[in-house]
Formats: sequence, C-alpha cells, structure tokens
Amino acid sequence: MVSDWSSGLDLFLDLDRSGGLRNGIEHALREAIRGGRLTRGAILPSSRSLARDLGVARGTISAAYDQLAAEGYLDVRQGTVARVRWLPRHRPSVTYSPEPTAHPRWDLRPGRPESASFPRKAWARAHHQVMSHAPDEVFGYGDVRGSAELRYALTDYLGRARGVDTDPARLLVCNGFTQALTLICGTLRAAGATTLAVEDPSARRYRQLAETAGLSVVAVPCDEDGLRIDLLPRSGASAVLVTPAHQYPLGVTMSAARRIALVEWARRHQALIIEDDYDGEFRYDRQPVGALQQLDPECVIYAGSASKTLAPGLRLGWISSPTALGEALRTVKQHLDRGTSILEQLTFAELIATGAFDQHVRRMRASYRRRLDDLRNALAASRPDLHLAGISAGLHVLIYLPERGPSEQQIQTRAAKLSIGLHTLASYWHSPPEAGAKAIIIGYATPASHAYHPALSALTHLLAMN
Repeated sequence: MVSDWSSGLDLFLDLDRSGGLRNGIEHALREAIRGGRLTRGAILPSSRSLARDLGVARGTISAAYDQLAAEGYLDVRQGTVARVRWLPRHRPSVTYSPEPTAHPRWDLRPGRPESASFPRKAWARAHHQVMSHAPDEVFGYGDVRGSAELRYALTDYLGRARGVDTDPARLLVCNGFTQALTLICGTLRAAGATTLAVEDPSARRYRQLAETAGLSVVAVPCDEDGLRIDLLPRSGASAVLVTPAHQYPLGVTMSAARRIALVEWARRHQALIIEDDYDGEFRYDRQPVGALQQLDPECVIYAGSASKTLAPGLRLGWISSPTALGEALRTVKQHLDRGTSILEQLTFAELIATGAFDQHVRRMRASYRRRLDDLRNALAASRPDLHLAGISAGLHVLIYLPERGPSEQQIQTRAAKLSIGLHTLASYWHSPPEAGAKAIIIGYATPASHAYHPALSALTHLLAMN
C-alpha cells in the first residue's frame, strides 16, 4: 500500500497544456528528470495527490506515470510509491575545494574556544523551556533590536560581570562581532565619518570590514600598555577600534592611564571608541578587567559576543551604543536582515537567567587556566629559552622566537607539514616595525580535551627543530 506521507509531497511542474493535458504532464516530468531537478530515487506524490493539486482526473496522472515507467524514467509498482529511476549519462558535477588549513590534525589556531565543551545539556534544557512556554507571537519578525528577554538578561549580565553601563533600550542583538562591526562602520560612514583608527597589530579582517564600509583605516602602534594614545591626534580618525581588556593579538591590557587618556581624546575630538570585548571573561591571575565603556557610555560603543564563551557557530553578538547612535544602528540592522534568530536569543536569555551561563564560564575559566599552565610547563621543559608573552588571560598566548633561528614563515611552513595549525605575528601587522620581534600565536583553547596534550607534544617537537 502506498505510504500516506507521499500524498503530502509537493511537486512543481512547468506544465504546458496546449498539446493536451496528459502530454503536458508527461513532458514536464521528463524535463524535470532529465534536467536533474528530480534525481534518481526521488519519490513522487501519489497519483491521487498530484491529480488533486493539478485539478485533473486521477486516471490522467496514473496514465502519465505508466508511460514514463515504460520509457524507463520511473519505477511504478502496485502498492508502492512512484520513484525516479532514470540516471543521466553525464551528470553535472560540483567541485568542492576545502580550505587547505581548515582541519589541521593539531589545531592551535587562536580565537577559538573548545567546541567539545559546549554546554549541550544546559542549552537543551533552556531550549526546551523556551519551546514549552514561548508565546506564539515571538516567532514573528519581532523587535529588530533583539528579544526583550535577551536584552534584559544581557543588561544584568554585562553590568554584573563586565561592568558595562547599559540598559535594554540601548542594546542591539546582532549576528556576532563581525556583523556588529559591519553595522557600526556603516553607521559611522553614513554619519560623515571618514577614518577609523585600529590597533597595530590587529585582526586584518576587521580592517577589511571598515574599508568595505567606505572608511579609511589608519594603524596606531601598541606597546606594553596598549594603544599609543599620544599618536591618535595625528591620525585624523573619527573613531578608534580597541581591545582594551586583552589586546589582540599581543595580549597586553590597556593601562588605567591610557584608558583615561583615550576617553579624554574621544571627548576632545568628538570622536567615538569602539570597544571589542572579545574574551573579557577569561582572566586567570586576578579578577577580569572591567569594560572601558563604563568610563563614558556616551562616547564608547561596546560590542561583545558569545563566540568565545559558548561557540562562534551560534552567531550571537550585541552592541551597547551611545544614545545618539542607537536609532541609526537599528535602521542599518533593519535594512540588513530584520533581526537575529529568535530561538537562539531566547535560549541564551534562559541560560543567563538560570545561572547556567555563569557556571559554564566559570568551568571553562578553570579549564583554560590548567591548559595555560600545561603549555608553560611544556615549554619550560623543552625550550626554556623561549619567551611566553601575553597576560594570564584569554584563549591565546605569544611565543617569541629567538632572533637567530627559523623565521616565522619557516616555522609556519614546518607546522603545516606536521599538520599543526597556528598563526604568526607577522600576519597581524598593518605596518610591520623594521626590527619587530618574531612570534607565533598559539590558541590553547581550541583542541578537544583528549587532543590537547598530544597537540602540545607536536608543538614542542616543532619548536625543537633547527
């Protein structure tokens, strides 16, 4: 007997009725099969269902199916579903070229949390709670700023854990920090801004996003206290992008004096500061450094995401904007995508409200601290001459290489041959210093727990090579 579910299948046919109804149906099915739209093994609707959809007699569909079965296009048997049988001689092929370094055996690339530690059970419980109690209207387009539940939860969390001075009306939920920066740069350019200052070194893709939005990008050097604020006035920038809690990739923290000087620069020049708080929750030697934004919420645009605390695949980020910028950001977001996935927002809000998110962050902070200690011990035992840099925070460290020895490029080439994923400091410079130190950047959070110590062994083997 034909399965009931085949009666519910939809089938689009480009039907030409001018040559007769049955001929038109046969021709449309042939073309759909020969063109590859209906592939070998595809199930067709029952004759009764298709006849009803097309407004024809069931016998017309049965006759068309029988004719195509006789021609070898279909497999039609009494009591079973009709399936496509015909296989084209030359099937079109799609060539897929994976990213060459997408999956190194030992993945020590920075900027990635341990995906295997995603709190699946806690997330599933929160999701179940949301699906059981969410009213029907939340599944509409909703508020472009994001769900009220998440904006209230974030207000509480960011104020408590990161010292952010905000409220639900000033928060905008977006699809990760990349979209946050895209929205911000687009909004600034529309408001007349022409130049964005960035830290040097810094992530190259963020410079590219700013340039795509029409902003000129000027690099300002960093030192052990963070961004060189004394060099900002000559940049002519209308805004500056900084990572004050844990400079990426150098790992230094912007000093208190520099923070105050940066805010004073913004006030004096009527400029804006974009704060990327990408991994501020993870500090191991003392309490995390609070957000720069709290010094002046009206001249600092604060942006964060769940990419380092939970998983980048969630694509959940947020912006706390100065009052004057909020409406413009919402308008750009509205034009771009009308909002971020509601189920992820509500689930994340539930995770925060129940305390499960804080528990996860605390658990991962302890795990990453152990990993950092293991990395330090492994290097101390195998290459005590190497200098490990970057404060005790975040998800990555720098290993400075001896002046005499392999270059960064040589190290990276050897790493690729050993299937070790890592980054070099050279790839982050906007204007490389003439006598800059050589360093590799290691993301110690990335490997799964069972692979971490083998990855460290592979790394120490790499660094032992002459």
